[in-house]
Amino acid sequence: MSETVAELTSGGGAALPLGAYSRPKGGGGWRDWVTTVDHKKIGILYGGTALFFFGIGGFEALLIRLQLATPNGTVVGADLYNQLYTMHGVTMVFLVIMPLAAAFANYLLPLQIGARDVAFPRLNALSFWLFLAGGLFLNSAWLMGDAPDGGWFAYAPNTGVTFSPGHGMDFYAIGLQIAGIASLISAMNLIVTVLNMRAPGMTLFKMPVFTWMILVVQFLLLFAIPVITVALFLLLFDRNFGANFFNPEMGADPLLWQHLFWIFGHPEVYVLILPSFGIVSEVIPTFSRKPLFGYEFMVFSGIAIGFMGWGVWAHHMFVSGIGPISVGAFTLSTMFIAVPTGVKILNWMATMWGGKIRLTTSMLFATGVVSMFTIGGLSGVTHAVSPADTQQTDTYYVVAHFHYVIFGGALLGFFAGFYFWWPKAFGHLLGETLGKWNFWLMIIGFNMTFGPMHILGLNGMSRRIDTYSPGFGFEFWNLFATVGAFVIASGVACFALNVILSARRARGLPPEPPDPWDARSLEWFTPNPTPVHNFDEVIEVSTLDEFWHRKWTTDENGKVVRKATAEEVCQKGDATDVHLPSPSYWPVVLAAGMPLIGFGLLYNLWICVPGTMLVLTGIYAWVFEPPDDPDGPFGDGHGDHGDHGDHGGESSGDESSSEREAASVE
Repeated sequence: MSETVAELTSGGGAALPLGAYSRPKGGGGWRDWVTTVDHKKIGILYGGTALFFFGIGGFEALLIRLQLATPNGTVVGADLYNQLYTMHGVTMVFLVIMPLAAAFANYLLPLQIGARDVAFPRLNALSFWLFLAGGLFLNSAWLMGDAPDGGWFAYAPNTGVTFSPGHGMDFYAIGLQIAGIASLISAMNLIVTVLNMRAPGMTLFKMPVFTWMILVVQFLLLFAIPVITVALFLLLFDRNFGANFFNPEMGADPLLWQHLFWIFGHPEVYVLILPSFGIVSEVIPTFSRKPLFGYEFMVFSGIAIGFMGWGVWAHHMFVSGIGPISVGAFTLSTMFIAVPTGVKILNWMATMWGGKIRLTTSMLFATGVVSMFTIGGLSGVTHAVSPADTQQTDTYYVVAHFHYVIFGGALLGFFAGFYFWWPKAFGHLLGETLGKWNFWLMIIGFNMTFGPMHILGLNGMSRRIDTYSPGFGFEFWNLFATVGAFVIASGVACFALNVILSARRARGLPPEPPDPWDARSLEWFTPNPTPVHNFDEVIEVSTLDEFWHRKWTTDENGKVVRKATAEEVCQKGDATDVHLPSPSYWPVVLAAGMPLIGFGLLYNLWICVPGTMLVLTGIYAWVFEPPDDPDGPFGDGHGDHGDHGDHGGESSGDESSSEREAASVE
């Protein structure tokens, strides 16, 4: 064996020589899912868990809308309404949109850069289990009869023990910290993966736009998560240990929480929306049968959005008394950030212009993102005008804007991705008929629900009230919005039905052909569903949209002509004896200890003992566990692998690190 272990674990995204390395052994069944370190399975776990929480958050939203459907609503009481209002926002932002983005990132990013896996597969598994632990801990507050009630933004000092007694906001602080650890380690993992493990020849500006947007998001998370972590620690110490970080009576700044939260919170908006922008930038060119218009502009506009997102946080605080100079500065920065967003919208439209458009369900959802996010962006610009914002703050106009951005911009984009990449993950297509019902019910219900909220807000309806009196002109539009919410729910039900029926139809049938859409990027080199080892052999990249260019060329007249079929270009997925990382129980064990520590901090410190033991046991066993199959060429049954640690399970390459770095220079 001529290669050294260091060379084999240096990254680079190249495939290993076939036949030289052993496949790790799995237990089969549910054990494969619990112990998996395969980025594809982890992506599916992220997606399935996020959709589970989507059901919970949607149910909470329907209860809110039922309460507000008529004046003097009595469906729920004021206290329960505050809890529903808070948990709906927290669930949808932190437990649905963010993990859905993580689902697509985990599944697709290594495939799009031609890698075997992410850089640190076990850390990747830990990120999922920590996210699940944080989400379950947060929702366990319902079982304890004490859910968070201070809004998803948790403004202190209103969320101190004086105004929010009980442990509801403690569940909020601890649950989000656990989930934040998951986001932080995932961000570091994906950044290393993109920078070090791209296929030979894939320079940064040959990466798909989706990969670029995910990379920008990971840098946003890397710097934003520590800010909210500090804020949550301060809140937890205020509430449980007698600190006074947010107590104005002891000299604290009452705006400190708002600054900390929104310095995190506005980059967070782009954490939610940029992955959807990346998905749309893959779907629209494919179904317009044209390359993406202005690729470089799309990339740099995404980078600009991420960079400028750090300079607009105080537009959430125009009415808080920060002063006219600050208001003026953040007014300008908020207006400027609309420019790179407008670049993306115009480039998507230019891509569709003159194209041979196929209105598949995925394309419908992508065009829905373009149109709905445009409305949300325009309403957002009105918030940049501080006199108008003064009137709109804390009204339903803000709710309308936020949902046009997050639901219309992010969630619709994820549904476009579901229909586009479903065969890549599961080997069969989702039904187009039910898919179109899914789209039209969701888009109609969405506009029925959130469009009227602009009117309600301009008419003065406050966003944080559990009921209202008749005679203010709120009755009709609230009832209309409630009907729209149930139309959205029926659209989501169509999606669930589509998933079930399409899986039943696919039983016993061969998988879909590897390229059902005539797609453009590297993940379509693999058969459907993607094999466990991803690629049979290394892919040499010479151009953007490498997969498409291997199928099509231009003749002497400049006309696009086919030079190879997809079956001729795609790999067979039948490679054997490929070196893969070995599965591990220890990420699950480590993550399981975190909620116990949380419960111990809230109820009895003795509960922290088993939680701490689980965490320490997980860390200790992880360190000494063989990173590779003990029966393979790197395994000696003793786990003595030097300092390679988690790298033993990464997508190994046959290039040295210096060669790989040279190939990545722009």
